[in-house]
Amino acid sequence: MEPRGNLEAGSVELGPPWQALPVLSEQQSEAVELVPAFAAPVLDPRQTSRLVREVSAALPLPSQPHLKRVRPNPDAQRPHALELLLCLAGPRPGTRTLAELLPPTVDARGLGPPFLAPVPARPPLTRAQFEAARAHWPSTFHEDKQVTRALAGRLFSAQERARMQGHMERAVRVAQQAAARGLRAVGAVVVDPISSRVLAAGHDCCSDTSPLLHATMVCIDLVAQGQGCGAYDLGTHPACWFASTTGPQGARPGAVRKLEREDLDGEDGLPYVCTGYDLYITREPCVMCAMALVHARIRRVFYGSPSPDGALGTRFRLHARPDLNHRFQVFRGVLEHQCCVLDPDT
Repeated sequence: MEPRGNLEAGSVELGPPWQALPVLSEQQSEAVELVPAFAAPVLDPRQTSRLVREVSAALPLPSQPHLKRVRPNPDAQRPHALELLLCLAGPRPGTRTLAELLPPTVDARGLGPPFLAPVPARPPLTRAQFEAARAHWPSTFHEDKQVTRALAGRLFSAQERARMQGHMERAVRVAQQAAARGLRAVGAVVVDPISSRVLAAGHDCCSDTSPLLHATMVCIDLVAQGQGCGAYDLGTHPACWFASTTGPQGARPGAVRKLEREDLDGEDGLPYVCTGYDLYITREPCVMCAMALVHARIRRVFYGSPSPDGALGTRFRLHARPDLNHRFQVFRGVLEHQCCVLDPDT
């Protein structure tokens, strides 16, 4: 169904430059956790290879494979050049001798008295974590170059940024139309990123009788209506519209397409609701909307302003939870100033 009313009504004021910054998982965002470990100075460098081999065999670190066994001595005032990681120390380490720490299979020749050193408990997932981790003990790092570029603001080209801004501007105009009707000024659009075609546009339609109609829920339902399904009658909201995505045969109205495997098309050749699509929304989705996006199989979410009850960047980070059966990428900050003006309580 094509738009009813003038979607282009209203204007989007120019604001400060914006950045589309990735909203990473809790594991990628958290500070480096340190745990105590025992290390010892290598007093005879000629024994290093043998010591590494024997200690690694006798005291493996299966839960910390990222930790390197040897590091350069960080204290220039001490004469030895290298230090060897022996084992984790546990919650109450105390003081230990080499005889207490090393089994008989390890020849302790070349090692000095052991000491406690903080080491990273988990592998670093971002370059910032890697830099923080190696300040304590050397760690391996398998860098995700896409995450690094995204955090540096270099993931999207100028052409992609222009398209992203255009989509968010449309969401802002939809939010403005909602505000003009006395509704909450939150707008959203669903886009096919391959063709850049807008498949649905909607705004918050909540009322006393329909408390679930947040902008995200409205857009998901509008996409479903474009596929011949959908549950809500949004005819009284002219700014809420959808573009038909049904093929020549179309989907039967009221039919529910089952998801056999993630990201597979249904029997009618259509994607499962929002599979492969992007959502642009002026305000960070809540828990209900975030879970609806999981079930709808959204590909990416771009939101403008954070929300105190947001479930993506502010709390929970539901989009990246490993225990859910679908995950999607999230970026914040697109036209953030303009989106915050729409909904000042954020």
